[in-house]
Amino acid sequence: MKKVSVSFFNSTNIEDDLINLCDTDVDYIHVDVGDGKFIERKFNPIKELKSLNGALSKRLDVHFMVEDPTSYIEEYSELNCEYITIHCELKKDILSLLELIKRYGIKCGLSISPGTDISFLEPFLDDIDMILVMSVVPGKGGQSFIYSSVDRIKEIRRMIGDRNIVISVDGGINNETSKLVDSDIVVSGSYVLGSDDLARSISLLR
Repeated sequence: MKKVSVSFFNSTNIEDDLINLCDTDVDYIHVDVGDGKFIERKFNPIKELKSLNGALSKRLDVHFMVEDPTSYIEEYSELNCEYITIHCELKKDILSLLELIKRYGIKCGLSISPGTDISFLEPFLDDIDMILVMSVVPGKGGQSFIYSSVDRIKEIRRMIGDRNIVISVDGGINNETSKLVDSDIVVSGSYVLGSDDLARSISLLR
C-alpha cells in the first residue's frame, strides 16, 4: 500500500488546511518551497509551519525548489521533518548538501525534473533515502500528469536495485494516476485539498 503525502502549495488557507490534514490518516505533509529563481514562484511557508509546529502531528516531507538550499535546510531542520529533498539539477556540491541534511538527523532525498536524464541520480544512490520523481514541471500546481513518468519510475526502480531508497512521485496525482505508478509514496495537492472529503480522497490514493 502506498503512503500519501499531501501538498498545500496551492492552499488559500494554509493553517486551516494543515490542521484539517492532521485529523486524517495522511502519512506526511508535503512542504514545497520555491525561491523565485529555481522555479518562478516564491513560496516559503516557514512562518505558518513554525506557528503550528506544536499542533502538527504529521511528519513533514520537504521539497526545496531553490538554487541554494543551505539556509533553508538549517531553517527547516527545526521542524518535524522526516525527509528533506533537494534537486539533482542544482549547480552546487550536492553531496555536501546531502551531508548537511543528514547532520540534522533528517532523511535526505533527490528530486528529478521531467526533462532531466535519470543518469543524473546515479552518482548519489548510495547517499540518499528517497528519490522524488516529478511527473509535472516543478513549480506550478494543478498540472496534468506526464504519462511517460510511469516508465521512467520503472527505470529508476531498476537503477536502485537492492538499495534502501523509497520512490515518491509528485505532480498530477489523483485516484487514477496513483494506480499507474510503481512508487512507495504519492504526493497530491489539488486532488485532496479540493475535495469535500479529505480522508476519502487520501484513501483512494493508496
